[in-house]
Amino acid sequence: MEKVLLVYSLLFSFAIMTCSATTYTVGDSSGWDISTNLDTWIADKNFKVGDALVFQYSSSQSVEEVTKENFDTCNTTNVLATYGSGNTTVPLTRAGDRYYVSGNKLYCLGGMKLHVHVEGDDKSLAPTIAPKAVAGTDQNTSTLPQSPSSKKNTHFSAGAANCARDAIQLVYIALVAAVYGMMKI
Repeated sequence: MEKVLLVYSLLFSFAIMTCSATTYTVGDSSGWDISTNLDTWIADKNFKVGDALVFQYSSSQSVEEVTKENFDTCNTTNVLATYGSGNTTVPLTRAGDRYYVSGNKLYCLGGMKLHVHVEGDDKSLAPTIAPKAVAGTDQNTSTLPQSPSSKKNTHFSAGAANCARDAIQLVYIALVAAVYGMMKI
């Protein structure tokens, strides 16, 4: 019985450890800056639904989420969202490609742009309440759902739902193994 409990505990611990989201600071210590080599920074990253991007930049800069077409041409006139407070957290709430550029077209043309591919389960449910991006008062988050409370920044992401589902499956397997172990089948 002790061995069964040990196996059960190990499987449950493994499930919990694999269910964590990652917060990435874009450009690491260099931040969102024209001197940062964003292609090198992103090279070893694997983004998943539930992760978050933190953009840190001077107040004279901005970050804009754009379409692929606007990303390719550095078009900053028709954007999906604009952030300009100097410290912005953007939750990755859906699978697919996301595109970010500097609000300064010359900086964008100089390489200050970021293409993020977010991996996720296409069968996952869309989040019901996603956190709005944390930024200053000049942000435009028209494409992000607004949280019902301005004091809380909690959310239920598809990544968390997938993680919980996977953890429950591992617990079920452990219980089945425990029953078979007790029956000595």
